[in-house]
This record gives sequence, structure tokens and C-alpha cells, in this order.
Amino acid sequence: MPAAMLLTGYADASNPAVPKAAEGYIFRKDVLRAVLAFLMKPSGDALFISGPTGSGKTSVVTEVAARLNWPVQQITMNGRFEFSQLKGQFVVASPAPGEAPVMTFMHGPLAAAMKHGHILLLNEIDLADPAELAGLNDVLEGRPLVIAENGGEIVRPHPMFRVVATANSFGNGDASGLYQGIQQQNLAALDRYRLLEVDYAAPAAEQAILGQVLSKDLTEVIPLMIQLANEIRKLFKGDGEEMTSRLSVTMSTRTLIRWGKLAEAFRGAPNVMKFALDQALLLRADPADQKAINNLGKAVFGTKWNRASRKPREKKAAAENTDGQAD
Repeated sequence: MPAAMLLTGYADASNPAVPKAAEGYIFRKDVLRAVLAFLMKPSGDALFISGPTGSGKTSVVTEVAARLNWPVQQITMNGRFEFSQLKGQFVVASPAPGEAPVMTFMHGPLAAAMKHGHILLLNEIDLADPAELAGLNDVLEGRPLVIAENGGEIVRPHPMFRVVATANSFGNGDASGLYQGIQQQNLAALDRYRLLEVDYAAPAAEQAILGQVLSKDLTEVIPLMIQLANEIRKLFKGDGEEMTSRLSVTMSTRTLIRWGKLAEAFRGAPNVMKFALDQALLLRADPADQKAINNLGKAVFGTKWNRASRKPREKKAAAENTDGQAD
């Protein structure tokens, strides 16, 4: 990546809706290129980002926005979502502390994003009822939002207004049955999005990520952790022509980080990598998947799978203390 790029954004970083940048976040060139191309020139489109759980769909948007001081209105969808949640609603609130409460209309994330030129980020959009999401169609066509509940208020789209959706599917449902609650989306609505597929980071990128957040005590096993993660992902996605069985769980980058941090926390415990992986992932898998992943761990790690991860100097200190007590 170039050391610097000239991009459109906001000079004011004080807006509370501007995401906080994660220190040391590593961008992937192909994903970043597509997101920036959309943000700089949407050409009347919204952006639909799909990928497996924990692949970084949401974080790439918020990390870009953080560096451009671009405020983000973010909402996570669910099966009970109603379009009115995006427009806004009347609430009872006091104008100032101690004053009598009054009924006032509070704009929702869609109205606020359109009004002020923010990014509207719709996470897990394929969990929402497609009939409710149809209310977005006119907005995605560039038409103003009419809020009948607020006296017919008309909100026209700001030039910096953008819509980004993330999901585990591309809106065509989940044939695998691994993601509960996913609904097939309306074809007319999907036609308003450009598409971006985000997979898990390459091993070199994950090596750099784990190297930043984990201690040097785990340097030796980080490549093995990533190798095991990719074996699990392969089985989860059913990759390979001769694949006859699939796992019901996968290992995201955030699970990898959780696994490493737990291994650090329980350093010195017997079979620390397996012990930490149980808490990071395996305890929510069914027994057959637990056994399969444990066998994969033994194959990938070899003798390191059953070895404690204790600093050499701690072992030496313990031996010296024991000798001293014996004397």
C-alpha cells in the first residue's frame, strides 16, 4: 500500500459518530481498494459486503471511516426490525436538566445519515424482513426520505451520504443452514447494491495481526495457530471436491486472537493450547466437531499440542526455588 493517499473526508474529528481507529489495524489491499472506490464515487449504488463470520466486513468500513473522520450511523438488523427504526420516532425527553419533559421527534440512523452526510452501516442485513427493507428502495435510488410521522418532513440526501450493508450471504438465503435466521432478500432491493466478498485474511496478514497483540512467548506457535484456523475454515466452508463432512463452527481472526490471549493467561497449564482453545471455540461445538478439531490440533502442532507454554526463565526460577528449599 502507498504510504499516503489523498481522499475525500471530513476535517472535524470531534463528531461522536466518528469511529475510533484501532491501533495497528492492517488493511487488505483488495478489500480497501473496493471500499474506497465506493466511498469516493458510489455512482448511485449502495455497497453490499458479504463474507463468513469474523472476516472483517464491518471493521474495514469503520476503520476507513475513522481515518477519514467520516461519521457512521450503525445498526445491527434482526428478525423484528421495522423500517420506522431507521426513520426515527417520537420520544419524551427534557430539553435540559430540571426542565419538564416534552414530546419531541428524534431522527433515526437513516434520517441522520441522509441529513448530515454520514455512512449508514446496516450490519447483518439478511436477518431483516425483506418487506421492511423495501422502505429503503426509494432512498437507494437517490430520492428524499419523507417522514410522515414528523409532519411530512422531507430529508434530502447529503452528497456525502453512503449506505453500506454487511451479511453472511449475498441476500440469497443460506443453503448451508449454518447461519440461523438468514432470510432471502427481495431481488429489486438487491439490484441497488454493488457487491464485495470478504474472506478471512491471508496467513501473512494474520501473522502480522497476532504478532501485534500477542506476546513474544507465543511467536513459535502463531504460525501453527493460523494453520489450524485455516484447516477449520476449510472444513466449515466445505472446500475441496472430496470433502464429505463439514464443521458447524469456524475460527475467525477475532477467535484466533481470543485463543492466543487465553493461552497467555493460562501459560504453564497442562496442554495449554487445547485448554485455551476449549474456551475460545470448542465448548460451543458439538462433540463430533470437538473431536475432529482436537485431532486436527494434534496433527498440526505435534508435540507442542500437549506441551505447556511457560517462559524458560520461569522454569529456571521454579527449579532454583525448589533446590533452595531442599538445601
